[in-house]
Amino acid sequence: MPAPTFNALRWEVSDGVGTITLDRPDALNSLDAALKGELLAVLREADRDPAVRAVILTGAGRAFCAGQDLRERQAADPTPLDVEVRERFNPIVLAIYRLSRPVIAAVNGVAAGAGASLAFACDFRIAAESASFVLAFARIGLAPDSGASWFLPRLVGAAHAAEMLLLPDPMPAVEALRIGLVSQVVKDEALMDHARTLGAKLVAGSPTALALTKRALQRSQEVGLAEALDHEASLQGIAGRGPDHAEGIAAFVAKRPPRFGGE
Repeated sequence: MPAPTFNALRWEVSDGVGTITLDRPDALNSLDAALKGELLAVLREADRDPAVRAVILTGAGRAFCAGQDLRERQAADPTPLDVEVRERFNPIVLAIYRLSRPVIAAVNGVAAGAGASLAFACDFRIAAESASFVLAFARIGLAPDSGASWFLPRLVGAAHAAEMLLLPDPMPAVEALRIGLVSQVVKDEALMDHARTLGAKLVAGSPTALALTKRALQRSQEVGLAEALDHEASLQGIAGRGPDHAEGIAAFVAKRPPRFGGE
């Protein structure tokens, strides 16, 4: 099957790291129908491509993603919002969250509304100094969507989540770092270098182990300790039977770097 082509985003793969760049800079990378469709397609492509071992998600220009393109909502007969969220936004958030590769959000500017939720769904969030998060749903008469009310309490705790969702104030990168929403804040011009360095570290690991670890972390948020322990044991059984574990042991004994295949 030929690889899909994209117009509203850029997709590049280099040294095992796939980079998705939302590419509507004049619209602050806001999500119109075309970009939503292409973003879901490229995430599925990334999950199918064995050459992709980690993914970076970022934006072109001065914004990461401004959320829903509000001009689209002013068109005649727009899709009802509940249908739009269920059919267009939720599949994207789930595709990021469930991707078998680690996903790094390189937040290069404002991340607003559903655009912020794209970053929340990622495994890592690195922010440029100029970046900010804005969840002013109430200012346009809407409730949170795209997983914001689920991710935020788990990422930053209930109090900070309420502050971000109920107040219209932007959260600058330095404050996002303080509350643990992002793991690193770097100079704007160094953002992609830091993201690629992190991607390279992930590529050096076992793809199987990374995918199973993601599953363990996600499952742990939904079950109690006993269930989490049992799930870990099941995943360890899968990992232990795989070639990456055998290669890891062989490399350790031979005192050489492992060469993981991830089958």
